[in-house]
Amino acid sequence: MLNSIRTFFNTHLSRPSERAPEAAEQAVRRAAAALLLEMTHMSEEPQAIERETVMSLVRECFGMTYSQAEALLGCAEAERSASTDYFQFTSLINEHYGPEDKARLVSALWQVAYADERLGCYEEYLVRKLSELLYVPHNVFIHAKLQAEQAVAAGGG
Repeated sequence: MLNSIRTFFNTHLSRPSERAPEAAEQAVRRAAAALLLEMTHMSEEPQAIERETVMSLVRECFGMTYSQAEALLGCAEAERSASTDYFQFTSLINEHYGPEDKARLVSALWQVAYADERLGCYEEYLVRKLSELLYVPHNVFIHAKLQAEQAVAAGGG
């Protein structure tokens, strides 16, 4: 009984830096995926294209197969649904991601926001809020937004 409690604690409740490197990496991936999934919930009517964009980004960014990405997104969605704020996700990302990785995440958030070729006010708010929580400089935030807008204008979605 004590061993099962210790295993649960080490797996789910310990800080990522105290976990095995693979477990910490998975936790950070789930955190990034959860934020991408949160973007799909910002539209009044969530679009399938947004979810497909998240799947594509997760597969591309993390080099995963479809089934691996599907499993990651399932876990990330459960964590996203159970969370009360963004801190559990942004703190993990701040601890493990450098400025370039954070910039790529903000760019991915913009890609999800523009997946349906329009930007809702709540989508823009979320990217702005997460950029601030991730300490992404404003010029990086704006550059990523302009790139996403240009991709939509060029028909590259």
